[in-house]
Amino acid sequence: MTDKTGMAGITEPIYYIDRSDIREGKLAEVREGMLDLADFIEAREPQLIAYRFYIDESGTTMTTVAVHPDPASLELHMELGGPKFRAFRELIRMNSIDVYGRPSPAAAEQLRRKAEMLGGGTVTFHSLQAGFSRFTDRPRPSSRP
Repeated sequence: MTDKTGMAGITEPIYYIDRSDIREGKLAEVREGMLDLADFIEAREPQLIAYRFYIDESGTTMTTVAVHPDPASLELHMELGGPKFRAFRELIRMNSIDVYGRPSPAAAEQLRRKAEMLGGGTVTFHSLQAGFSRFTDRPRPSSRP
């Protein structure tokens, strides 16, 4: 079976980006929370390709970037991280969640609930139209002659 990407039987990765306003006076707590959440997720989600937090130069906006290998990874992330995400309720106001790829219906609903819990930001799903990734499972060149 071939999907819209033209790849038979291959599940596309999910790219997740969210943006939030950091509440006044909460920057230090947000930084601490990011470290705690990153450690928590790293220990429990070995399949996750990337999970990064960024703060803009003014210290007023936090951006989260995650790359999941497949929709099941995003769903697991939402289940495991849910209680940890709640700790951010008093620290940030979610502006937006953008998802690039096709999440499961369950994960899509979890994302909508997360956005609502953290301030009501928009959730937008984007479908792959063209392109490629170089970080997929590819054979590595042998270092032996």
